[in-house]
Amino acid sequence: MRPGRRSLGTSTGSRAERWEASAKAAISRGDWIDPARARVTVGAWAAQWMRAQVQLKPSTRARYELALRRQILPTWEDIPLSAVSYAEVAAWVQRLTASGLAPATVRYAHRVLSLVLAHAVRDGRMSRNPAVGIRLPRVVKEEPVFLDHDQVARLADACGRYGLLVRFLAYTGLRWGEASALRVSRLDLLRRRVTVAVAFAEVGGELVEGTPKNHQRRRSVPIPRFLVDEMAAHVAGEGPGRAGVHRAERWAAA
Repeated sequence: MRPGRRSLGTSTGSRAERWEASAKAAISRGDWIDPARARVTVGAWAAQWMRAQVQLKPSTRARYELALRRQILPTWEDIPLSAVSYAEVAAWVQRLTASGLAPATVRYAHRVLSLVLAHAVRDGRMSRNPAVGIRLPRVVKEEPVFLDHDQVARLADACGRYGLLVRFLAYTGLRWGEASALRVSRLDLLRRRVTVAVAFAEVGGELVEGTPKNHQRRRSVPIPRFLVDEMAAHVAGEGPGRAGVHRAERWAAA
């Protein structure tokens, strides 16, 4: 062997020693990851993560799946967990932003990816979540617009037979999904209260009944006195268990 040259065996031995030293240091820090467990791809892990999310409302599950399908998997599906880095996630966020997506959409996609990777950290497949700390586009919130009494009245008049529905929504503050799922049994017109316990959400073109937004517990909402007589006439003859106080066919005869 010529002077100044190391044998292949010596070089290989040095690399093995360095790897062993690095592994021991990682073990001592508590962040050593078995390389075999980190070879699973982001796509396969995301599917496993979704199956584990048994707490999700159908509408939330549908939004997660949409973000995975449209923004996340086209880039990350075949990438092993071990290859996901902070720099690559930051570059992905930058590309999504540059593509013209709304800041809220980019932030939502990043959140879903971060949840997938956090699940991998908890399962011992990653030592840390590389999506944490990424700079995200800022969402500029628009000033909310509130109708005054005259504007509500004009809108209700313009909506014809749906005028009562417009006034009910305006003066109770119920969300559309809550109002559309309202049952007659949850109207207490003597006390002028409506109990909100369920809500409809559209999932895959179908209406699915679930809990109100953010899994809120049932709440009692006041009904203005000037709406009581109209509401009483609107539900007259309906049994207490009848669903759909505001279903479309009721307004045809209103």
